[in-house]
Amino acid sequence: MHVLLLKEPRDGESGPDPYIKELASHGHKATLIPVLSFKFVSLNTLSDKLFQPEKHGGPIFTSPRAVEAVKMCLEADERREEWNSSVKDKWNSKSIYVVGKATAAAVRNLGLNPLGEDTGTADVLSSLIIEREDTNIPPLFFPCGSIKREVLPTALRGNGVPLETLTVYQTAKHPDPEKNLNNYFTEQGTPASIAFFSPSGSEVLPRSGTEAVG
Repeated sequence: MHVLLLKEPRDGESGPDPYIKELASHGHKATLIPVLSFKFVSLNTLSDKLFQPEKHGGPIFTSPRAVEAVKMCLEADERREEWNSSVKDKWNSKSIYVVGKATAAAVRNLGLNPLGEDTGTADVLSSLIIEREDTNIPPLFFPCGSIKREVLPTALRGNGVPLETLTVYQTAKHPDPEKNLNNYFTEQGTPASIAFFSPSGSEVLPRSGTEAVG
């Protein structure tokens, strides 16, 4: 079975994409076509906040991209030795919330201890945070994307849990989805299945690939 994956390659992974590898192990051929691109923003502000853990109740990460922004800041910041010697431990003394195993793994690579990787969705994570946190804590820090869902911020603020958000990456349509999709359908025909990995990614196919699909 041929499967078309409309997603971005996972950053920092060596070898084939995990989805391609898993599908291949079951005898399926998968092709990955990126449909979105990402631009990191506000990294100077993010760097400053990373070195001020005392001002926040803890961080929240709901995507590997947000963790990637943190990694970029730490690699470029001349204070990175301070991160390893003391700042990281100060963050680890707080709750570090994540959604999903991929995000949790990326957080662990920073030397941080994630909580909530099995929650699966922002809805469930927000319930966990509300159960654990008092309303008189310093604001939780939520580095996020430009098109984040408002489920988590709305739930936390509605229950009095203070939250500070910072957009650290912007999402846009990939420069060449039309060309890549048309080449795929011309060379391989219609796949048995198409997998979408985000609402914003699913919007690309009707606009750019309708002719190819039809």
